[in-house]
Amino acid sequence: MHSRNDLTATAPGGFDSGFDRAALLNLADTALRLAARAGAQYADIRIGRNEHEYLRAREDKLQALVYAVDAGFGLRVLVNGSWGFAGSTTLSTQELSRMVTLAMENAAANATIQATPISLEDIPAAQGDWVMPMKTDPFTVPADEKAALLLAINSAALQSGADFCNAWVTFVRESKLFASSRGSIITQTRVRCQPNFSAMAVDKETGKFAWRNSLAAPRGSGWDYVLACDLVAEAALAGAQVREKLAAKPVEPGKYDLIIDPTNLWLTIHESVGHSTELDRALGWEADFAGTSFVTPDKLGKLQFGSPLMTVMADRSQEGGLSTIAFDDDGVPAHDSEFAIVENGIFKNYQMAMGQAGYIGARKSNGCAFADRPTAFPIQRMPNISLMPNPNPCTLDDLIGGIENGIYILGDGSWSIDQQRDNFQFGGTLFYEIKNGKLGPMLRDAAYQSRTLEFWNALDGLGDKSTYFLGGAFFCGKAQPIQTAPVSHGAVPSRFRSITVLNTERGDV
Repeated sequence: MHSRNDLTATAPGGFDSGFDRAALLNLADTALRLAARAGAQYADIRIGRNEHEYLRAREDKLQALVYAVDAGFGLRVLVNGSWGFAGSTTLSTQELSRMVTLAMENAAANATIQATPISLEDIPAAQGDWVMPMKTDPFTVPADEKAALLLAINSAALQSGADFCNAWVTFVRESKLFASSRGSIITQTRVRCQPNFSAMAVDKETGKFAWRNSLAAPRGSGWDYVLACDLVAEAALAGAQVREKLAAKPVEPGKYDLIIDPTNLWLTIHESVGHSTELDRALGWEADFAGTSFVTPDKLGKLQFGSPLMTVMADRSQEGGLSTIAFDDDGVPAHDSEFAIVENGIFKNYQMAMGQAGYIGARKSNGCAFADRPTAFPIQRMPNISLMPNPNPCTLDDLIGGIENGIYILGDGSWSIDQQRDNFQFGGTLFYEIKNGKLGPMLRDAAYQSRTLEFWNALDGLGDKSTYFLGGAFFCGKAQPIQTAPVSHGAVPSRFRSITVLNTERGDV
């Protein structure tokens, strides 16, 4: 299930492509010396370059082809227990000096409202260079080849029954140099991609429609992953499925035993487990925008989050993980980013960035810092967060065989959850009836409702490692100004007993 990348790997075409490494190291050293001279007790700098490419096709036409680059630096200083930060898109010694002055002024301003001084834990200095392993860099693939794939996807969906189809793909290459006053010098390059499509069928007489998105997940990978997804074949299947979904029986609301496929469950993990166990939320630091959490610090080590079958691990080492990287944006190595959030149903750990551990009496942070662009302040963001599989053999058929009246749910859909990450509702892409241990016909218009603890304590079956699937979110929003972060969530088909299902068309339960 877990496959580790070589976190010390280097390869051509990494950080040094597009950067003058020696010049950037000189700039970083200058910034840290200026910050120390100005009175900072700690300082770090991130110099980065993010490339973005996006293509979208609708039916037989390419509608968008966008390429953009974000480049610059962000300087962070700690002065008398308060952070100061400043960033710029201009890389020069003069601009560095100006940003050091601005960061120091911001730290002084923050000190006037800092209720509790920030105390940094001891993070040893690290030096290393890492490039994410991949076969084919998507930025070297001609745009017409990418466009041809998108048009082929649409064509396959239309020929098999869909009335409309959109296909799109997004690529990001993130290159970053990190240096700190503790002596860390780290360069990292990673690439991520998101292939997707959405097929739709319409009943022209009634005006009803049915849709089916791709079940492929975004990954920390290259063009080879996009091809391996075989979206043309999936689109052909989707075209037939949207026709079937259009004619499917609407779900009858009520209580059902559910088997939730990892292509759907990854999102429930993200929203109800990932966000609820972010320490900045639990401390109220995100209350004005992203929300708070019902998982308050007094529950650490005590809360029965889920059934004893539930173990959720955090890591930065899964092959293809969107959060897989050698070091986080505080310079914490990947091996310090592996920890249990929930172990055998008990809440064990928060996700923390540097400077947060002391608020809950922890010895150190656990590698959960990320800034989405060079000029952004690094904040606490999720590593890869995954539900561990059953250690004993258990197939999807085994799980289905244990249900008399239930529903099998695949693919994510619309969703909502309250600001404390407690009450929620999740839709899906495809729904199938389960009767007397057998998979039945397709259903439509379903969504499941629950509360986080009630839901996870209803877990009574897990697939084994052969059923493991790595899903994830390419863009997860948080903070003000908003930052987006990529994060992967692994899961297995999972069985939940007596969950409320509503009919989304009628809106009843």
